[in-house]
Amino acid sequence: MPDSMPNHESSSYRLAFEDRDFLLGEPMRGVRFMLEYAKPEMHLKAWGIRSTIVVYGSARVPSPEQAERMLREARTPEEKQHAERRAKQAPWYEEARKFGRIVSERGGALAPTSDGQRDNVIATGGGPGLMEAANRGAQEVGAPSIGFNISLPHEPRPNPYSTPDLTFRFHYFAIRKMHLAMRANGLAIFPGGYGTFDEAFEILNLRNTNKASRLPIVFVGRDYWNEVVNFQALADHGMISPGDLDLFDIVDTAEEAWDCMNRLGLKRGAPPLGPAGTGQSSADEEE
Repeated sequence: MPDSMPNHESSSYRLAFEDRDFLLGEPMRGVRFMLEYAKPEMHLKAWGIRSTIVVYGSARVPSPEQAERMLREARTPEEKQHAERRAKQAPWYEEARKFGRIVSERGGALAPTSDGQRDNVIATGGGPGLMEAANRGAQEVGAPSIGFNISLPHEPRPNPYSTPDLTFRFHYFAIRKMHLAMRANGLAIFPGGYGTFDEAFEILNLRNTNKASRLPIVFVGRDYWNEVVNFQALADHGMISPGDLDLFDIVDTAEEAWDCMNRLGLKRGAPPLGPAGTGQSSADEEE
């Protein structure tokens, strides 16, 4: 008999689901999209996470403890200037932390329904800074919280405060952003940069185009947001309708953000962007 070992060792002979080279190849990108959607979905349903309050914000803002250490360890004028700037931002960390506590205590994360559904669970991008702060606030009151991490060189690991069983890692931004959006009952946007802008304006665009039902959207940090984004100018130039300025509000504190969300219609139950359990978003319903 001829030797069949070369056939046995050929990559084509490997079982498809055991063939790493095949699974990571370009033709399987769609399958990898599906897997990144399905795995977190399974865990979230197991925990009864029906809806979330999503917190966006900078990964660069330090906690008060970190800010004190930076000031203490700064040596050069540049280091001292950098540390002083970050120290001025530390109050935003404390507000995001307070917001995580308030939402978790009052929104339903600590009080599942009779069938085990949890509402308004804090969800963040899972990184450091203001994301960490919101997860930390939830943990401090004993509530679960979610970290939707993305593989980035400068964020090699998740923050330590999201619930371990609800801490996920994504390769694809698109699928991560879908998970952040689809259970959102409300959106709190703390000061941030490109990533925060990207995620916040995506939801504003869904609302602006009526591809999503109304949900409370609150920018936290009035001085910051009024300086870096001239929303009124967008309306003055006719780039958005005057009514589009009513899609969100701007506040200063965690307590104000919570009150504003309630005033704008925050509720318990299936979220407007994607009713839990149906697998269908409001955009799907319109098509």
